[in-house]
Amino acid sequence: MPEHPAAAWARQAALTPTDIDCTTTVMLKILDGKCKMNPQEKEIIAVIYDVVKDRPGHILDDTDHRLIALARQGMDDALVERIYEQRLLAETMISRPVMKAYKAMLRTSGVLATAQSEQSAEDI
Repeated sequence: MPEHPAAAWARQAALTPTDIDCTTTVMLKILDGKCKMNPQEKEIIAVIYDVVKDRPGHILDDTDHRLIALARQGMDDALVERIYEQRLLAETMISRPVMKAYKAMLRTSGVLATAQSEQSAEDI
C-alpha cells in the first residue's frame, strides 16, 4: 500500500519544534473531542503526528506522546480527564496566533485543503 501523501510530506518537511508542539496539541484536541476539523483533516493530522512524534518539540515532550499513545488504544474516565487537562495546558502554552500560523502553513504546503479558508483556521 502506498504511503499517505501527508506522511511523505511530513518526512521531508523542515518542521520546527513549535510545529511539532502544534501537531501534538491538535492530536490532544482530536482525542479530547474539541477539534472541529473534518474527519479527513483529522486523519491527515494523525498521519503527520505519527511521522513527527519522535522529533523534539519546544514545550511538549515524551510524557505527552505516551499519554496520546495510551488514549489511542482506548480511554476510560480517568484517561479522558487526563487528555482534557493536558489539552488545556498545551493550549495555554501555545498561543492562538501560533496555532493559526501552523494551520496556514499546512494549507500553504498543500497538506490541508485551502477551501475552508477563514472558517477552517478557527477549527484547529
